[in-house]
Amino acid sequence: MEQLIRTLIVDDELYSRDELKHLLGNFPAIQIVGEAESGQETIMKAIQLQPDVVFLDVEMPKMNGMSTAKALMELKKAPLVVFATAYPQFAVEAFRFNAVDYLLKPYDEGQLKETVNRIIKNRSTPTDAEVGKQSGKLAIETEGEIFYIEPKDILYIYRDDKWTRLITNNGEFETKIPLKELEVRLTTFGFFRIHKSFLVNLDYVTRLTPWFNGAYQLQIEGRKEMLSVSRNYVKALRTRLEI
Repeated sequence: MEQLIRTLIVDDELYSRDELKHLLGNFPAIQIVGEAESGQETIMKAIQLQPDVVFLDVEMPKMNGMSTAKALMELKKAPLVVFATAYPQFAVEAFRFNAVDYLLKPYDEGQLKETVNRIIKNRSTPTDAEVGKQSGKLAIETEGEIFYIEPKDILYIYRDDKWTRLITNNGEFETKIPLKELEVRLTTFGFFRIHKSFLVNLDYVTRLTPWFNGAYQLQIEGRKEMLSVSRNYVKALRTRLEI
């Protein structure tokens, strides 16, 4: 018996999720393991449920489908992605994320059958993402160059006006990727938000010092500067550090 294809359906509209779930129910190989209505929820459920494929809407509030796809590609077990949307203009961009297919609403049952067959074929051979991806690395484009950075080498990340700056063991890098997106992409690598503008790699935290009004200051291994920890994050940070 063939192994079932664990499937996560993502759309901010309940009706669209229900429609796709109903149509996919016609394919015995597909097992619906969960649903999500936002990009952030998608990443969390992808980590928890380990789906083989994600049917992903493009137009969603806050974190759209493209940003979500980027984050999914950074997971240790990256799922296949099928974009499912009412907007044809994003198709070219979608395939930059190794998308298996690009389905347009309203769904055509014949095209959906082709998509499922393509997913089955992709699961039987290594995917482009598995072959071409720098395993576990974060791609940062700076001044026309792309640097591949190991998450374990990043000490901390902070937002500076329009730029996000990464402080690493091998130097400093800047990118326009929003801090929130990097937070989602690095969830599985031990990063923690200590302030609205700062993420730190918990593996490098050496000292936590009380400051004032319930806030703390944090010391990073090998760095002289002290980072401010907002009092809103102190309790959760202490819990994480003391596990």
